[in-house]
Amino acid sequence: MINLCGVGFSNYYNKTKLVLLEKEIPFTEEEVLPSQDEALLKRSPLGKIPFIETPQGRLSESQVILEYLEETYPEKPLYPADSFERAKCRELIQHLELNVELHARRLYKEAFFGGTVSEETKNEVKARLAIGLKGLARLAKFSPYIAGGTYTAADCVAWLHFFIVSKASQNIYGCDKVLAHIPTVATYMQLIETRPHVQKVAADRAMAMAAFLKK
Repeated sequence: MINLCGVGFSNYYNKTKLVLLEKEIPFTEEEVLPSQDEALLKRSPLGKIPFIETPQGRLSESQVILEYLEETYPEKPLYPADSFERAKCRELIQHLELNVELHARRLYKEAFFGGTVSEETKNEVKARLAIGLKGLARLAKFSPYIAGGTYTAADCVAWLHFFIVSKASQNIYGCDKVLAHIPTVATYMQLIETRPHVQKVAADRAMAMAAFLKK
């Protein structure tokens, strides 16, 4: 059985968790905070989460994990069979993570955890988010799913990143930068949130965040 290690409020942890649920792969969960402790570095090379433990060994980096799960458990595919459409699915994921979420992440310290972020950083992130989201709007189909007519791994990733980027931008800028640049995301999020596994991840995420903040 796969053991998923990390924290339940991490969008990259939940990306992996949602794919495991959607593909109906049995797994256990272990709460592990990122650190540079030697014991963790033996399990995750940079002390990052999430990582998984499998009968064959451990794997880190969420996108590597997703593709391993797809190849190892092909019965309920979350990537298109056609090679080009499969590449387009990966393109959407990479664009979401490198050109949108990675920039928004610089806001999380203040947006969610009580820290502060400089005005210079806020202005820079605001500009980069605009570029990234406009680019994503050119790629996304929303017909009705982000890559087309079929629910894919790109939807598992998009739902999580849209949620956290929207919340961070509302907390920092007073408005939802995702909806400002891609208004169709509102209807899209409502569609994705009808899925039972998405609802479970959302509920678990809320409990994990509440528990973390209480500590």
